[in-house]
Amino acid sequence: MRMLKEDTSPLARADVAIAEAYASVGNVGIGFDILGHCVEGAGDRAEVRRIPERTVRIAAIHGVVTDLPLKAEDNTAGAALLSMLRALDLPFGFELTLHKGIALGSGMGGSAASCVAAVVAANALLDAPLPREALYPFAMDGEVVASGSRHGDNLGPMLMGGLVLATDRRLVKIPVPAEWHCALVHPHVVLETRKARAALVGAYAIGEFVAQSANLALVLAGCYRGEAALVREGLSDVLVEPRRAPLIPGFHAVKQAAMDHGAFGASISGAGPSVFGWFEGRADAVAAAHDMQAAFRAAGHASDALVAPIDGPAARVL
Repeated sequence: MRMLKEDTSPLARADVAIAEAYASVGNVGIGFDILGHCVEGAGDRAEVRRIPERTVRIAAIHGVVTDLPLKAEDNTAGAALLSMLRALDLPFGFELTLHKGIALGSGMGGSAASCVAAVVAANALLDAPLPREALYPFAMDGEVVASGSRHGDNLGPMLMGGLVLATDRRLVKIPVPAEWHCALVHPHVVLETRKARAALVGAYAIGEFVAQSANLALVLAGCYRGEAALVREGLSDVLVEPRRAPLIPGFHAVKQAAMDHGAFGASISGAGPSVFGWFEGRADAVAAAHDMQAAFRAAGHASDALVAPIDGPAARVL
């Protein structure tokens, strides 16, 4: 597959477009709600049809999750398309068929992938397609349906590819050496985002914020400079991980399995229960993924594993 430029793709003048958005690691431990990267190997596809009625309707949902709302306002992808339709005052509407490849409640950006795939496909059907960054607010409007808050740590990397700093208004792609890889292991356990966020309610010490800020700065500096030592020093979540770890069976053993294979760091992916580790090369990531799965198995849960470059591909029109 290859990336198609929105302004030259023949799909921009067609009635149907299909786009795929890949899984993601939200937060990356030290960047709660603002940092994430995409992980190729699992994804959601959205088939969007341009229709004459100024509305959004969902025709069907297939794949690993099918019991999602068919009413557009209550569906993350449907809400994102409604946001696009209204903001651009389009004279037409969209019919959506979703193909879910990412389980919800997995910590792999399942709701975000649906939003992003839908708006990227719909964008290809506009008479004048928008730049990727301009799709961000529409995807955010969809994501809020699932999580109850506006955050772009999953949406940003899915739209732009690679590691992305996602504020409420801006997406900044962070350079990462091509050889750096992620091992992402998803236990067959559902952890709802709202429940995981509820675990964060409570008092925090100012020292925790200072330490987390320092760690985020070290990771970003290490990525820009391509210095593994800086990332290794900073990739430690002292703010969120301690409060969410009890929600994930076997978490500490899984994290230790990653560290035993030389991970820069390892932590909870998104809201969990998936766990990720960053590695300097693919071989270490593959070996770690095997032992991380074994640790989850010892805790009583089967799991799936993805190993992919941190600098993964953005969502694309197929």
